[in-house]
Amino acid sequence: MNLMRNRESCESSSERFEKLYLMLLDAIPSSVLMIDRDIRVVSANRNFLAKSRRTLSDTVGCRLEDIFPAIILEKMNISRQIHQVFDNNRPTLGQRMSYRSPGVPMRIYYYRILPFSMVWEGRVENVMLLMDDVTEQIRLGEEVRRVERHMASVFESASDIILSTDINGNILSWNPAAEKISGYAFHEVKNKPFIKYIADDWKHEVKKVFSRMKRINKTQMNEWDLIPKKGTSIPVSWVCSQIKDEKSQAIGIVAVGRDQTERRKLELQLLQSQKFTALGVMAGGIAHEIRNPLAICSSGVQFLMDENIGAQFRRECAEKIHTGIQRVSDIIENLLRFARPEVTSKLEQLNLPVLIWEAWTLIENQAKIQKIKSNLQFEKNSIVINGNASLLQQVLINLFLNGIKAMPDGGTLTISIEMADREVLIRVTDTGQGISENDIDKIFDPFYTTSPVGQGTGLGLSICYSIVKQHNGFIDVESRDGKGSTFTVGLPVM
Repeated sequence: MNLMRNRESCESSSERFEKLYLMLLDAIPSSVLMIDRDIRVVSANRNFLAKSRRTLSDTVGCRLEDIFPAIILEKMNISRQIHQVFDNNRPTLGQRMSYRSPGVPMRIYYYRILPFSMVWEGRVENVMLLMDDVTEQIRLGEEVRRVERHMASVFESASDIILSTDINGNILSWNPAAEKISGYAFHEVKNKPFIKYIADDWKHEVKKVFSRMKRINKTQMNEWDLIPKKGTSIPVSWVCSQIKDEKSQAIGIVAVGRDQTERRKLELQLLQSQKFTALGVMAGGIAHEIRNPLAICSSGVQFLMDENIGAQFRRECAEKIHTGIQRVSDIIENLLRFARPEVTSKLEQLNLPVLIWEAWTLIENQAKIQKIKSNLQFEKNSIVINGNASLLQQVLINLFLNGIKAMPDGGTLTISIEMADREVLIRVTDTGQGISENDIDKIFDPFYTTSPVGQGTGLGLSICYSIVKQHNGFIDVESRDGKGSTFTVGLPVM
């Protein structure tokens, strides 16, 4: 009875051991085959059966060549490796194997062959073929390498400067375009401060930008001159961005720079062309404006040379000549005022709201006659500026009259004042005809006018522009054809 109990107990322990062994085998996330000395499969875990789409009964007891294609076994020499593990009791080094079961896409495995021995017997009972599916890892690795090759190609082939620095501004990378433009090879600038190669006038700004980018993730766009190894400084427009680590912490800065030398040359050529064009317009305007009064003067002089004309007609001819000369004098005076407004010699502290109010009172009656409603959106609070009162009043009156002229059938003229940082903005808005897109870029050109002949010289806005510039300010316009216009004058406050 005791012998039977012991035998049953041993069989029960063996069954429990086998169940535990199978549970552990199925729990392994890798594909596992247990193989005996005859290169036959003793057991296979669930992972292998699922990946190969086989059943346990179709796998256990099969020779290895019945499971894997012969070409794989021959190429990888797996049978010989299994025999070596049985003989040496040492695992093989890991190797890569491509394998495709029928109806299954190609998979790539990383495999090892391990000895499996009974502890109490001390000999290799079976070997374990352990296979890990690394298909996705390899594909991801290939994709990463493809992206790296692409980025390297962009870095190497770009015609713009591309460089990177650490968070303190020391150069870590420097592409071939940077070498070509600057004349410095990468080994000459590596680990050196980027600011060292920037012109002195911009060093302080570069320091501020790089310091700001340590704290704020915002792309910075600036123009800093680059100091090349040879020659004069090179104008470069820069776009700087943060480089972050996996924790989104700033660890460096990437800067892309574009050489602006050719663009500057083209801009200079365009500016020269525009100057000559403006000069031609000005010359034509002067000729046109002066020819008419001179023609009247010439006619009057010819009549005066006739001794038979009456005293009344003689007087009329003299008056026409005087009027013509006066008109020519006014044109020349306006030209001189446009060219050299005498601002700096007569500067004084001015209360701007009061100055605007006084200018408006001078043309208020004319506005009422033309059925123009006024909308004065400012108070007479003290806003002190430095300027020439008569010249600034001339600018204001000119803008008011232009607004009134743009509303022949009546409308509303709005005058407002707004403070913006260290300057004051004066806005004059009308509800008139507006300015067409073809004309808006030319309205500040001398002698450019859309008025009929004899009703304007085209110097008013040109003079306003010149006066405002002499006061270190700006003048701008926004308009839509048929929707009115807004002229804005900006002046620095005291």
